[in-house]
Amino acid sequence: MKNIVLFGKPGAGKGTQAAILKKTFELVHISTGDVFRENIKGNTPLGVLAQSYMDKGELVPDSVTVDMLSAEVAKAPNARGFIFDGFPRTVAQAKALDALLEEKSMRVNATIGLVADDEVLIERLLERGKSSGRTDDTDAEKIKTRFEEYNQKTAPLIAYYSDQGKYEEVNGIGEVTEISAQLSAIIKRL
Repeated sequence: MKNIVLFGKPGAGKGTQAAILKKTFELVHISTGDVFRENIKGNTPLGVLAQSYMDKGELVPDSVTVDMLSAEVAKAPNARGFIFDGFPRTVAQAKALDALLEEKSMRVNATIGLVADDEVLIERLLERGKSSGRTDDTDAEKIKTRFEEYNQKTAPLIAYYSDQGKYEEVNGIGEVTEISAQLSAIIKRL
């Protein structure tokens, strides 16, 4: 079983690459953002709560995120592995993920960071916002707030996973196929 965390700022290409890797390695893709949007669209209590944070460009609290993730993992008991996209976003969430996977005799095998320049990511997100319907992708100031949240709360995961020998970086700017090839090479080594 291979469990991969795709890591990077909003707009770095995690969702695009996860979709490719899902097919290549027959893994279950769990996108926290998609799970949030499904709950929001369904107007579930967790979805309403998540939306209130997302509208301000803030991260959804750990307890809400962990509850949603646990439910998603439970939906795929026979999975060959998971690609976690957008989770964990904090060290506390990483520890919660470790505990969740340990209960199922699994672990995170690798965390791969997609890195990119902020200005490029802002342009990508604003462009995505024109067609996605995502309110958090239509305002440059909200995007910058998300980046600040990332720098404060998510960037410490680099040290957390590096200390375990589970962190590698790939440039998230370039041809999608070239980025996929680099990610695939990392996963094949696991």
